Amino acid sequence: MKSFKIRVGIGLVAFGLVAASCGSSSDGASSGDGGSPEVAAGAECTPGQTDGDLSLYNWTEYIDPELIVAFEAEAGIKVIESFFDSNEAMQPIIMAGNSGHDVIVPSDYMVSILIDAAEAGETSVMKLNKDAIPNMANLDPAFAKGLPYDPNGDYSVAYQWGTTGLGLDLSVVGEDVPHTWGLIFDQELAAEYGIAGSATLLNDPRETLGAALKYLGYSLNSTDEAELAEATALVKEATSWLTAFDSDQYDELLVSGDTTLAHGFSGNFIVQFGEAENPDNYTYFVPDEGGTRWVDNMMVVADAPHPCSAHTFLNFILDAENGAALTNWNFYASPNKAALEFIDPEVLEDPIVYPTDTSKLEFIGDTGTYETNFSDAFIEAKG
Repeated sequence: MKSFKIRVGIGLVAFGLVAASCGSSSDGASSGDGGSPEVAAGAECTPGQTDGDLSLYNWTEYIDPELIVAFEAEAGIKVIESFFDSNEAMQPIIMAGNSGHDVIVPSDYMVSILIDAAEAGETSVMKLNKDAIPNMANLDPAFAKGLPYDPNGDYSVAYQWGTTGLGLDLSVVGEDVPHTWGLIFDQELAAEYGIAGSATLLNDPRETLGAALKYLGYSLNSTDEAELAEATALVKEATSWLTAFDSDQYDELLVSGDTTLAHGFSGNFIVQFGEAENPDNYTYFVPDEGGTRWVDNMMVVADAPHPCSAHTFLNFILDAENGAALTNWNFYASPNKAALEFIDPEVLEDPIVYPTDTSKLEFIGDTGTYETNFSDAFIEAKG
């Protein structure tokens, strides 16, 4: 899900797909058999076909540059990367139409929102032509079908998954620090452990209000107005001892000593801790009250200029060795079952990457029209 910095370089076994030119023009695909554009544009593609340079709209540095280079070499096209720092920032750009983007990487609940828009006839995302993505067979069955936001995998393919929690500087807080969201939402506790005035929360309405809801003992998908009001009040109060709301540099701020606590995403912390002078000074955990388990997904934009290149890119990422290379680089768990044998053992055995207990974790769900309440509440909380 998320925003990244420098990554450790890894070897890449090239993907053995021979790219061919697609029959449609680089200006986009026609609707072919007269069906909906969301379905037909992808349906014109076959495995390995390309129809122009690929525009990838992704979270910051969420893919190993070597994977991009390898895809360009195999497909014979260029990849133009653009970045967003939240699902809510990406959504209006895609739904306005004519974004010029081919592939996007939204999180689970946003997938559901985009599918609803597509099925209502709005510009959003297209149904995938699964015949053009044979490597979908590599997905773990748990990620191929049955996910709450796209039960049949008709519109999306899982990219990476992870958790959201807290990163801490143990040299400040000590080894016996309690694993609770109270470190950020209880001023007395924050002061006791030297956190007050030295902490960041994600600049993300669902993640941050969700953390407050979990601290209060509620579901992070609560649509109870009283519960959301309690969570909003907690976040609003915490602003008095926060350094910032930040979804981009929170991990760097922690390791540089600018903050003591950061709310953020599992893989980001692993990378930053590994690059720190004293890695053992830092820890990451999901608080005992529970937190977010998220899945980021690849989707093809409904009016993608290059839908065939997009399908070929999805197939490339789902290759077993390429999927492993992605996880070995960004330290997020892979939904690709075939990739497991190529993932570094120390990554597979790291409980931050592959948590052994997910019982207190929730997916952020699409709450329908209630999503506006979360956005409005977050604006109010930030002041």
